[in-house]
Amino acid sequence: MKTVRRMLALWACFAVLAAQAADNMKAFPAAEAGMVRHVLQLPAQDDEADFKVELIAGRTLELDPGNQYFFSGSIAEETIQGWGFPRYVVSSLGSLAGTLMAIDPSQPKVDRFVALRGEAHLIRYNSRLPIVVYAPEGVEVRYRIWSASAQAKAIDRG
Repeated sequence: MKTVRRMLALWACFAVLAAQAADNMKAFPAAEAGMVRHVLQLPAQDDEADFKVELIAGRTLELDPGNQYFFSGSIAEETIQGWGFPRYVVSSLGSLAGTLMAIDPSQPKVDRFVALRGEAHLIRYNSRLPIVVYAPEGVEVRYRIWSASAQAKAIDRG
């Protein structure tokens, strides 16, 4: 009987979390024509202040393996009116640029993810609110989780 109660309590918790996630999505409008809405729901952490999320937008292309490539462009943060929630928008990927190292023409091309160039777009980790990114069709949105060390080290005086 205890097992059944625990299972029902666990199911009720999941139902509440799913309902909250659905309520939070009401704030985020559907994507406009030519855009795609990407949604990331983060898992809860013990101390979320020790984490950051890096948003990475780009495209997978068939390129040579030796040069470094990047797109111009940026990820803009906007606040949703009436809600105060942030949303992130990739307006477009600019032109493709890269280094010009001479590559053996007989080398086969490889699939590579090419990201926007510039500063890493780090945002606050918040498991209670989805991260919503609007990007043009054909643009991939990826993420990385960054975490701080539990130990802070002193800097020598100089």
